[in-house]
Amino acid sequence: MLCFSGLSVALALALVPGSGEAARDRDCEVCVTFLGKFYQSLKDNDVKFTSTDIEKALVKTCRDAKGKENRFCYYIGATSDAATKIINEVSKPLSYHAPVEKICEKLKKKDSQICELKYDKQLDLTTVDLKKLKVKDLKKILEEWGESCKGCAEKSDFIRKITELMPKYAPAAARARTDL
Repeated sequence: MLCFSGLSVALALALVPGSGEAARDRDCEVCVTFLGKFYQSLKDNDVKFTSTDIEKALVKTCRDAKGKENRFCYYIGATSDAATKIINEVSKPLSYHAPVEKICEKLKKKDSQICELKYDKQLDLTTVDLKKLKVKDLKKILEEWGESCKGCAEKSDFIRKITELMPKYAPAAARARTDL
């Protein structure tokens, strides 16, 4: 009986996903996602997988990066205002088609801040009550859309601007709101 319960415990532990792997994905969320998209764009655009070509493409991609991805680019030295340059720690392994997870692990050893970056929670505009959000969150929605609310003083002004722009930036959410 004891042998059976030990076997069932071992089987249960084997079925549980490795906590190390799950933690690693969440740990370096921005790094893994950004480099994964970047690697795919290199393949899609038939870029030569040489270290210098990858560096040039990375710097170009980082020019358009916003938010947490821009912060990641800053940490690896792919922005013009970056203090350090560890961009070769990305370009060289990518030229050998190394997995992005491994690249991020090595980057974490160089600068732990890289893997501390997390994406902000995305709001579901179809169901969220804008009146219950903080002004800070309302401003963030507009900022993500590349818009601003000049002359907005009250919370209601921000809500009005968001609902006005919603059909342009979140058409599905706008339709869902009119269906209610």
